[in-house]
Amino acid sequence: MATKKKVKNNFSKYIRIFWITFISGFSLIILLFLFASWGFFGPMPTFENLENPDSNVATEIISSDGVVLGKFYAQNRVPIKYEDLPKHLVQALVATEDERFYDHSGIDPRGTIRAVVMLGKDGGASTITQQLAKLLFHGSDGSKNIVLRILQKVKEWIIAVRLERQYTKQEIVAMYLNQVDFVNGAIGIRSASKIYFNKEPKDLKVEEAALFVGMLVNPSLHNPRRESRIEKIKDRRNTVLGQMERSGFLTKAKKEELQKTPITLDYKPESHKEGIATYFREYLKVYMKDWTKEHLKEDGSEYDIYRDGLRIYTTIDSRMQKHAEEAVAEHLTILQAKFFAEAKGKKNAPFLKISTDETEAIVKRAMKNSERWRILKEEGKSEGEILKSFDVKTKMKVFSWKGERDTIMTPRDSIIYYKHILQVGMMAMEPQTGHIKAWVGGNNYKHFQYDHVDQGARQVGSTFKPFVYSTAMEQLGMSPCDSIIDGPFTIPRGKWGISGDWSPTNSSGKYMGMVTLKQALANSLNPVSAKLMDRVGPQAVVDMAHDLGVTSEIPVTPAIALGSVEVTVKEMVGAFSTFVNQGVYIKPSFITRIEDKNGVILDQLIPESKDVMNKDVAYAIIKLMEGVTQSGTGARLRGGYVNGLTSYKYRFSNPIAGKTGTTQNNSDGWFIGMVPNLAAGVWVGNEDRSAHFRRTLYGQGACMSLPIWGLFMDKCYKDKDLSVSKGAFEKPDKITISVDCSKVVPTVDSTDVPDVDMNQFDT
Repeated sequence: MATKKKVKNNFSKYIRIFWITFISGFSLIILLFLFASWGFFGPMPTFENLENPDSNVATEIISSDGVVLGKFYAQNRVPIKYEDLPKHLVQALVATEDERFYDHSGIDPRGTIRAVVMLGKDGGASTITQQLAKLLFHGSDGSKNIVLRILQKVKEWIIAVRLERQYTKQEIVAMYLNQVDFVNGAIGIRSASKIYFNKEPKDLKVEEAALFVGMLVNPSLHNPRRESRIEKIKDRRNTVLGQMERSGFLTKAKKEELQKTPITLDYKPESHKEGIATYFREYLKVYMKDWTKEHLKEDGSEYDIYRDGLRIYTTIDSRMQKHAEEAVAEHLTILQAKFFAEAKGKKNAPFLKISTDETEAIVKRAMKNSERWRILKEEGKSEGEILKSFDVKTKMKVFSWKGERDTIMTPRDSIIYYKHILQVGMMAMEPQTGHIKAWVGGNNYKHFQYDHVDQGARQVGSTFKPFVYSTAMEQLGMSPCDSIIDGPFTIPRGKWGISGDWSPTNSSGKYMGMVTLKQALANSLNPVSAKLMDRVGPQAVVDMAHDLGVTSEIPVTPAIALGSVEVTVKEMVGAFSTFVNQGVYIKPSFITRIEDKNGVILDQLIPESKDVMNKDVAYAIIKLMEGVTQSGTGARLRGGYVNGLTSYKYRFSNPIAGKTGTTQNNSDGWFIGMVPNLAAGVWVGNEDRSAHFRRTLYGQGACMSLPIWGLFMDKCYKDKDLSVSKGAFEKPDKITISVDCSKVVPTVDSTDVPDVDMNQFDT
């Protein structure tokens, strides 16, 4: 009897212990969750945090034709809505990561129990919502401490439940795919789709979607650019396809068909130094930093272009931008080869007409501006030690028009090499709106950060002459058909403040005698420009140039008639566009509007404009410049010209107004050309003016820059999606200036007519 009573007491004791343990454990778990939700184990997201999670959204730069040109970002993330996700991507995600996603409220009880029983050997139990919670608010500390890992999991559960209450299942899927880091600078599914396959997510194929879902388990390990692991990456993708079949999203036949497909990427990395319109994007970045100081948020803080997900709608046309960059590369690849050939074996190359000491000064200045010099200086190296390091051969990548080239050379030799490289600046704009359509600031932003569209003012040569002619027409009432003598001419010392007699001559050393103004500009005759300058005075020409939008400083001296003034490509194209736009100057613009990440318009930009000259005069200047491309220095646009460099591929027959320009010693080559709805300007030259072609054959604007303009326009005309005009320039209704010079035959002294082709000269 006593034994039975003892057994009963022991059983009761065990029951009590069980219930005490159970209740204590359950209470402990409840307390654990309560303490975690109260923030005892670290901060938890507030309601406001859940409503507006901080996600470091990239700012997008959008072209006028709707293409993303690039981004400003701390993290390359651009959110996408659920409705823009392909159905098979969502199916692949749910089938692989969370089969009961639509049945649970943030935590999957069955999966959790399975994970506990199997100790995680049969996979974890994190739902898609839990994974989102970790990405948004918690992260992973990678700790091996079991207590810390348990606390982390508890916080994930709490946040996951809160997310499920706050958002729909569709919103959770979209948020999750927007947060995942797919490596290689691709954060979020939209960036990943663009970088790996060069397409929007909605265009992803089933096997491509499966590849991305397969990366989720370990993006770095399953990075499809790791060729050494490509078979394992393919196996992982095929596992996802198998999961899709198991969940009923694919038939067995379709699964087997897709599993046989190879992994084919169209890899397009996105960085601040790669892609199209890199120089424009850098210019825009500087502009936006000033913009953010003037346009504040409602709380008074500044917008962050790297995190606030702004959308900047620009005037750049991605198709024209692509055509411009291709035209630059096509022509300069050939021209650069000619430059290297001309400089090969020459003492002091690529510099001409300067001493060895002057060359050394140029090289040393480049050394001091280099990143190598800055780093070594910060390390405390002496100037002597730094200079010595420039003579030690090292491995490096250098720019070439055939792609980056691996080589071994001294840093000093690399400086000399880069001084050989021809640089370029090109801009195209719509005269009637001021909208900039293409911007090529240089050869390659990774290697050359200096922007030759806006930063680099260079001597403009004869492209300045239309300013002189327009001043003469405006003030003296002259017309393109008026006659003038091209002959010896001198402005005496003291007049207009000059220190000595000035007697400009033509490049040929000869004169054409009596000519019309149209013939004079077509053949870029220097004495005629000097005569017109003398008649109106330098100040009037300077004022005209400033009215036309040139903001660069212009010396008040007669020599500016021949272009001895430094102006940017951007200013010159804006000024020339005024002639097309019937005398109305419209300041070049590059943004139409700026929106926040929710699509709210923050700013809409309206181009500035002003009346500069009589529309009759503007049209007369256009007719003058048509002569340049009909029979003057730009006539090779009509096709067939061969100069030992290349046979030009274009044969334009439509009206084109333009002007070439070449500065002293062939240091700068210009061409600015216009059709009724597009104006484009090109400058080509070396970084240092002392480096240049030895012969005018290659060094003139008609050879260095005009072919780029021609290639660009040829591509634009062949692009059926563009509407670049081939028509005539708009003529004023009742023009009072005579522009038809077909019946005007000026008296010409045959002894003064040169016996060489004037097309080859342009100074």
